[in-house]
Amino acid sequence: MSTDSGDDFRSVAIEQLKQLGLSAYAARTFVALTSLGIGTATEISEVSEVPRTRVYDAVDELRERGLVDIQQSSPKKFWVVSAETTCQKFEQEMRQRTSLLTTALQELGTAQRKQEQRGVWTVEGQPAVTDRVLEFIGGAEDEIVYMTVEGLLTEDVTEALGEAARRGVSIRVAGISPDVQGMIHDEIPDAELFDTLWMWSDTPAGRLMMVDGAQTLVSVLVNGRDAAPSSPRSETAIWGAGETNSLVAVLRAIFTWRLENDGLDD
Repeated sequence: MSTDSGDDFRSVAIEQLKQLGLSAYAARTFVALTSLGIGTATEISEVSEVPRTRVYDAVDELRERGLVDIQQSSPKKFWVVSAETTCQKFEQEMRQRTSLLTTALQELGTAQRKQEQRGVWTVEGQPAVTDRVLEFIGGAEDEIVYMTVEGLLTEDVTEALGEAARRGVSIRVAGISPDVQGMIHDEIPDAELFDTLWMWSDTPAGRLMMVDGAQTLVSVLVNGRDAAPSSPRSETAIWGAGETNSLVAVLRAIFTWRLENDGLDD
């Protein structure tokens, strides 16, 4: 491996450790020790650009995180844990932090989520729109109606629809090609396919969605029908929630008329 490659790896490692919460000196000290295996403050300083007197502070920070052991010799020597152990420690910390954050946010948002969502909300970018779609699917209890173009029926959406079907949610899908209809049938045997109101291939339409008759989402491909669905900025959506929400009321009427005329309603 070239020296330049080694420098690149060191830079990446230092930056990621800083992103994970280590100070700059601690990150540089850790990376230096990883290269050395065992080292004194002087040896660490020589390869890390950390002043020797600050190495001790950095080592104390690393020791508190369980990443470094100290040999009480003269001079003191420092030993770093393996890359595998380091990653496991950071992953555990991230899981704990994420769990605490999830609990706190859920508690803060519980009351607000129960209130009627007034007005129409905008979401920009295909990943963000997909996140909102997955959130709606995940909260569905009774019925999901989903109309989309082929490029936006991604694997994660299909898996979420399948999971919803397994917990007893009725799934109705439209706007996709015969090949994708076959895939949907294989993944979600109980899903019902119906014809759309429009020739979507000639429009910039992206998705139309209704969940439990109380949440709706509409999206378009912002660069027209030739937009690449995988482009992060290729899609813009509006959504509404609540049985009396204006967007919900309009789309519920459209979907009800379409499904009744398609012979799918009981």
